[in-house]
Amino acid sequence: MPVEILHESMLRIAPADRNEEHLGSGYGGANGPAEGPVWIREKGYLLFSDIHDSKRYRYTPGQGITLDKDNTARANGMTRDRAGRLICCHHFSRCVDAEDLSTGELTVIADSYKGYKLNRPNDVVVKSDGAVYFTDPPPKIPLTPEEHYPEQDCAGVYRVSPDGKRINRIAHDFVNPNGLCFSPDEKTLYINDSSAGRKHIRAFTVEANGMIDLGSDRIFCDMNGDNRRGFPDGMKCDIEGNLYCTGPGGIWVLNPEGLHIGTILSDYIPINMNWGDDDWQTLYFAGFQSLNRIRLGIPGVPVPRGGVA
Repeated sequence: MPVEILHESMLRIAPADRNEEHLGSGYGGANGPAEGPVWIREKGYLLFSDIHDSKRYRYTPGQGITLDKDNTARANGMTRDRAGRLICCHHFSRCVDAEDLSTGELTVIADSYKGYKLNRPNDVVVKSDGAVYFTDPPPKIPLTPEEHYPEQDCAGVYRVSPDGKRINRIAHDFVNPNGLCFSPDEKTLYINDSSAGRKHIRAFTVEANGMIDLGSDRIFCDMNGDNRRGFPDGMKCDIEGNLYCTGPGGIWVLNPEGLHIGTILSDYIPINMNWGDDDWQTLYFAGFQSLNRIRLGIPGVPVPRGGVA
């Protein structure tokens, strides 16, 4: 499908006739989407999650999609830290962990808060100082036999300190916190709420200690009123501060002031996304049972920021 142009500034990102490229289908089963794409730049491939079937797949340009890992405990959102480890949220094991892609060694980053298990960690970002931020929405109802009942008293957003020794709940008033993303200068943290009653993106000023200023909380974008298929979930920024977020019709593109300048239309209901290729100008996005990509005019913020140390 073409690109919806709502403001002339969108033409720097993509022309109206730019189409998505469909890379593969059949991931996630009948009830679950593909999720968490992340580009492994030094290896030249993309990893993404199949939540429902607890699998991880690898897309290599020119070679296609192959199974990368089985039994992932319903892995969801993924990113990387400066050490190059794969940081991943898991629904079944209710944790966020780090995987050494060379050895397969796993290190748990967070699985509880104040002595109680997390609900089902969903999406995750790593700040340039090494702090890990993730969303923990309420469990899906009804729970499957493999899952346990929740022990957290709310849906939360959490921060794990760079040394891994402290975890703080930095927000607790979301109904269904989902995607999150830093602005390029890391002075703003965007968090969206996928619940039908909210369907918006909120923005917070990031304080010097890595916490967020709750008094700065503001609605950055409200997607209510657009009845096309889709909702806020995965989010990423380009290097100029434009925010890309899944939403009604496809992927919404918002300028740094929150103006909706265009939509990357898609037939596949995008769920999550990430930048890829050597120049970080390809936006890979996973959706219900699919993996897709589109070339854009402005590079994205690399993952991890600054490259692997």
